[in-house]
Amino acid sequence: MPYDQSLDVESFKETKEFDGTRITVGVFSYRGGEKKLQLTRENKDQGDEWRFSKLGRMTQKEVKEIVPLMMKAVETM
Repeated sequence: MPYDQSLDVESFKETKEFDGTRITVGVFSYRGGEKKLQLTRENKDQGDEWRFSKLGRMTQKEVKEIVPLMMKAVETM
């Protein structure tokens, strides 16, 4: 069965912007299942459009700002 975005319920979502990149912390439940934490990164391209990118590694500055968002998200799980 393919992924159906309409069955993905978002219960928390917050985004933090940095220099040319942003990281989003979200909590989602698919088809009424267990709530799960999701981290995503988007980078600005040359046309100032946001493009999905692998999260990969984070700088110390990013971690210091994202961990509190993750803790806030855990409260909604």
